[in-house]
Amino acid sequence: MIFNTPTACGVVKSGDIYHNYGIRENFSQRIHIAAAVKYRKELLSKEVENCIMETLKEISDRYEIVIDEVGFDQNHIHIFCGAAPRMSPLRVISIIKSITAKKVFEKFPKLKKEPLWGGEFWSDGKYIGTVGEATSEKVIRSYIRNQSIDKSQIDIRIQQLKLFNL
Repeated sequence: MIFNTPTACGVVKSGDIYHNYGIRENFSQRIHIAAAVKYRKELLSKEVENCIMETLKEISDRYEIVIDEVGFDQNHIHIFCGAAPRMSPLRVISIIKSITAKKVFEKFPKLKKEPLWGGEFWSDGKYIGTVGEATSEKVIRSYIRNQSIDKSQIDIRIQQLKLFNL
């Protein structure tokens, strides 16, 4: 688990499964979400990733959202999280996308002007998948941890494609 929930909530581990509890309920709703940068621009540098991680911590502290895993690639992000049942998965991704975009543009104003032509940071599309307990949760966690391929391999691949004018 990357971030814990606010003091009004807590987390209990039962085997490999995390159960969250709030003021009124006990829940283990798990969500796998993915969001792509607008126009699939490769803008997720280490600095932008750090900004997003800091913002996710703030979101976790403010809302009943537990961030379990975060995986970055150059143009998209995967998040494995939990939320109270009264908060729909669509609401969770809307909160995450809107707040992270605002913070990224505040910290990196040039991103909004140059590569995104004054538009939004995240594309309108999204992936939302609810995840069952036990095996499915382990598979999703592993996928997100291993999300980004070795960056050195990207350079080699680009050089190979240039040999064929691709």
